Formats: sequence, C-alpha cells, structure tokens
Amino acid sequence: MDLIRHLRLFIVVAEELHFSRAAEALGMAQPPLSQAVRRLESEMGVELFDRSRRQVELTAAGALLLQEARELLAREERLRTVMHRARTGALATLRAGVPPQTPARTLHALLSACAEQCPGLRIDLQEVDTAEQLRLLSCGRLDVGWVDHPVDATDLALGPAVGVELGVVLARTSPLARLSEVSLADLAGHDLVLFPRAGAPGWYDRTLELCRAGGFTPPAVRHARNPEFLVGLVSAGCGVAFDDGRVAGREPRVVWRPLAGRPLVQRMSAVWPAERAHPQAGRFATIAAEVVARDATTARRWPAPSPEGDEERPRPWSVVYAPPVGPAPDLRSPGRGPSGSAR
Repeated sequence: MDLIRHLRLFIVVAEELHFSRAAEALGMAQPPLSQAVRRLESEMGVELFDRSRRQVELTAAGALLLQEARELLAREERLRTVMHRARTGALATLRAGVPPQTPARTLHALLSACAEQCPGLRIDLQEVDTAEQLRLLSCGRLDVGWVDHPVDATDLALGPAVGVELGVVLARTSPLARLSEVSLADLAGHDLVLFPRAGAPGWYDRTLELCRAGGFTPPAVRHARNPEFLVGLVSAGCGVAFDDGRVAGREPRVVWRPLAGRPLVQRMSAVWPAERAHPQAGRFATIAAEVVARDATTARRWPAPSPEGDEERPRPWSVVYAPPVGPAPDLRSPGRGPSGSAR
C-alpha cells in the first residue's frame, strides 16, 4: 500500500471526524475513502476510529497515529524540499543571518574567510535581528543565523560561542568619564539606551536583570536601533549605553569605560535547524566564531583617562567554545518554561 497517501487521507478524516465532509474536502467519493481507512487500520492492526456512536471519534491508537503521521509527513515535505534544492543547485547557496549592528570589517572578514575555506559556496548574507532569525530558521527561509543568547528556541544545533565583555558608553562631559572603570551602581539615576526588545528579547531582559542586580535600575529605557543613534543619544546627555568599545571609539564626544567586575558578557553563536541542516551550516558556524573572535582581539577601545588625554588601545574579547556541534542546550531566557512561556 501507498502508506504516505493513506496517511494523508487519514489525517483529513481525523481532522474532520466526518467521512462525508472529509471526502468532500479531498475531492473524492466517500466509499473509496472509507475503504482506504479500513485498509490502513488493517495494515496497522488497530482500529483508528470509534464508529459505534453517532459522531466518529478517534481511538487512543488513532490519536497517537495522527501525531506521528503529521510528523512523518512534515519530514517528507522537508526531504522533498532539500532534494529539490539539491537538484536545482540551491544547496550551493547558504542563507545566513547576522545582526544589523555587525561591523563592516567583520562582515568583510567573514565573507572572505568563507570564500577561501568553502570555494564554490555562495553566501546569501541577510541583516536580521535575533528574533527574526529564529522565525526564519523555523520556517525554512534561513539556513543558519548568528544570534544573541539567551534565546527561546528548540530543535536547534549551535556552533562555538563567543563571549563579549561590554563596558559603558558615557558622554565625554560626564563626571563618570574621569573614572578608570565604572560600576553598575555608579550609573544610578541615568537613563539607559538599549536596542529594542523585540530584536533580542532574551538578551534585553538579561541586561536589565544584571543591571538591577548590580544596583542600577534606570529611570527610563530609551531605544536605539543603530549604533549611530545610540551614540547620538549618549553624547546629548540622554543616557548611558553598553557597548564593546568600537562604537565609542569612533565618536569623540563620548568615551568608553570598562565595568567593574565585568558583569555584562554578551554571548553569541551560530544556530541552525538540527534536523534539516544545510550541509555547510556547521562549517559556517565555526568560521563565523573564528572570524568574530579574531576581529574582537583587534577591536580598539578607549582606556582610562590619563594626563596626556584619551588614547586608543586594543582590548581583546573573551572567547568561549560551546560543546561539540549538536542539539542545542537549554538557552531559554530566565523565567521561561520549557515551551518558552512565562512560569
């Protein structure tokens, strides 16, 4: 028997719980549909529907088969999609997402490294925030993404993670700019400039949680989608911001200072669907982590003030490697349950 075809028919009947309506939805007569269901029951050795009542109902075995059948047909559809992409040459293209704030030199280094290490692979790089990357990955419109942790996601594999120590961006006229390092508690009373929560809700919430734990509860949170706007707000005295130092280094009206105790470490890594992975997704993840880490070690930051004035000097990021590539560990945001819902 054609198991896939019979399962498709079974699913429609199970959803309608009415053979006549199911037959109409399938565009076929009812007798052949009933015969197909009977044959499936015979093949499986169980009754799938309870026909003893006026309304057809699923048996326990039928309910179980419905769940398994949906998963099997979804896998079949994914398999056909992958094979179609292989047949048309689409697997020669890797659709990769990166955050909008990714520096230009990092993008250049990433594309150059991919061209060198994966000749013949075309990288379709898309500027997408973390939340949108996860959505595109789940619906198959993205092959791999570079995201901020923590994330509410399941069924993902991940590559090596990079941890980035963040400091504070201050207006150059701020009294705090005279300090060699600033504690979170020193920022009390200042507004905070952050990226919009919708872009990376896990890291947004984690940032505010760490601020509160360090004695800094900002009176107001302002939002900036791009680094230039962030720096503009800070330089105008509209708040403070957190950054790895490169943004502040390009604007003379602001300064960057390390945070005492290094309480803010932003973790990032590549993620991709574990069950329908692009053949080059894992390789891209490794290359991306190496490029970001290497670029990080040459990032230039503003050091503590000196009698001679501010000068630039390199300050490396820390790099932490995740376990071997495989199913992702639980990276859900604090306070979230297994399904991502609030506890």
